[in-house]
Amino acid sequence: MSVKSLRILVPVKRVIDYAIKPRVNKTQTGVETTGVKFSINPFCDIAVEEAIRIREGTKGLVENIHVVSAGPTKAQDILRQALAKGADNSTLIETGDKEVEPLSVAKLLQKVIEEDNSNLVILGKQAIDDDSGQTGQILAGLLNWPQATNASKVEFKDDKVFVTREIDGGSETVSASLPMIITTDLRLNEPRYVTLPNIMKAKKKPLKKVKPADLNIDIASRLETIKVEEPAKREAGIKVGTVDELIEKLKASGSL
Repeated sequence: MSVKSLRILVPVKRVIDYAIKPRVNKTQTGVETTGVKFSINPFCDIAVEEAIRIREGTKGLVENIHVVSAGPTKAQDILRQALAKGADNSTLIETGDKEVEPLSVAKLLQKVIEEDNSNLVILGKQAIDDDSGQTGQILAGLLNWPQATNASKVEFKDDKVFVTREIDGGSETVSASLPMIITTDLRLNEPRYVTLPNIMKAKKKPLKKVKPADLNIDIASRLETIKVEEPAKREAGIKVGTVDELIEKLKASGSL
């Protein structure tokens, strides 16, 4: 393998736990977050796992795995979790409880990548809270790096990275040279559990805190949320005894 070393950056996001059903808040400006369990975004967890597996599957190729999150102070929890799994160091970009849009997140990550001299970024294809699915692509555009999205398999051969991704009716494999961006899909791997000894060790690993202003990035929102509502409840279906009855019902409803 002609790739001499990998400096991997893994962005992670703190979101409402995937097992919890979100509820719209009383002011209808967003979802209720008070008293709600938060955890690492599932796709981000897969990205962390993949970075660690790349290290485990190569001999001395990975020089450093750096995890970074933009969010409130409480996002330290998911950074410590990533450190306990095997990441080397971390950065928290303190943005408070403000929801930062994908373009701003990408600009923040660009600064960290330049400072860290990263040559491979692995991140989730989307966050389960807003489902924007844009950060990886915008980041690739800002850096002018090749990208491979929705990865279900990542391989290193010679001087290239080969990424397999699912498409309608099958799969396709794309390749690119470093530096590059990879976004992860659910089928890529199954994240490991964190052990207590590793949690204790993670407390001694570096966790740097910065603010957007320190990176000279303006995170002002460019979009305004007018109103958030629960989806309309579906009406109960009915059973019909014959095809003729089905046709009559469809005609009556205007569907036929």
